[in-house]
Amino acid sequence: VVLLVLDIHACIAKDPLHFRQLVVFLVHNFRIDHSLLERRGALIIRRLCVLLDAERVYRELSTILEGEADLDFACVMVQALNLILLTSSELSELRELLKQSLVNAAGKDLFVSLYASWCHSPMAIISLCLLAQTYQHACAVIQSLVEEDINAKFLVQLDKLIRLLETPVFAYLRLQLLEPRQYIWLLKALYGLLMLLPQQSSAFKVLRRRLKTVPSYSFDGGNLKRAASGNPYSQILHHSGSQITEDGDIVQDNGNLQNGINFASLQQFKQMQQQHHMLAKSRAQSRNSSTSFLKV
Repeated sequence: VVLLVLDIHACIAKDPLHFRQLVVFLVHNFRIDHSLLERRGALIIRRLCVLLDAERVYRELSTILEGEADLDFACVMVQALNLILLTSSELSELRELLKQSLVNAAGKDLFVSLYASWCHSPMAIISLCLLAQTYQHACAVIQSLVEEDINAKFLVQLDKLIRLLETPVFAYLRLQLLEPRQYIWLLKALYGLLMLLPQQSSAFKVLRRRLKTVPSYSFDGGNLKRAASGNPYSQILHHSGSQITEDGDIVQDNGNLQNGINFASLQQFKQMQQQHHMLAKSRAQSRNSSTSFLKV
């Protein structure tokens, strides 16, 4: 019945005006009934992506969530959309388009469209950057995280991401680790995630084992060059002399920098996270005031 209802809505939503109304109505229902998002959210969104074009659906959802007043709901919704994006077979074409963000105008436009709303969740932004291969920006986001960002919810999301990195969806990323000198920003981003994880967690052990498999050499002109140390991270610290593009590629090996995404700053992400921090702070103050009143 759910699938048939979605089919009918999709037929009506082929009209641009009705399409907007449908997506707004869908977000409204998820907002007032979080259990609907948990139980049926993935099914509904995946089906609509098949019936109405995944890119169109995600762009519209991103536009709505960018201006969402309920920040907690926006964060939960973005995390749900991000997980669907990274795992659903129905969105494989969307993932392929995002992987070309640095070399394809359409991919870049989609990345920028999603980025604005993905800022509600630090882990969603990091995931999106890894998918789009904007590894240098992923490093910047990771390094911008402060104590308030590293809470239990963040660590749960980080655990999910680490496990997703071991799936076929991120096979290209793991293969890029064969060229540590070329993808130094990817390596640095993964080490940054490792430093955020508690050492006793299973995710820490999974990621550390993966990083231990990174070769301590790089291939250059057919000659095998050994690194000065067996630790691949030393290559990041000692690499110099070549200009590095946004995704960590050496310029002479990749001439697509002109189509890359130029991140002037982290202002958009920082401003959104500041709103979340202020909301959390005001709630904490309200709880403290209520506790003090009850004691009196």
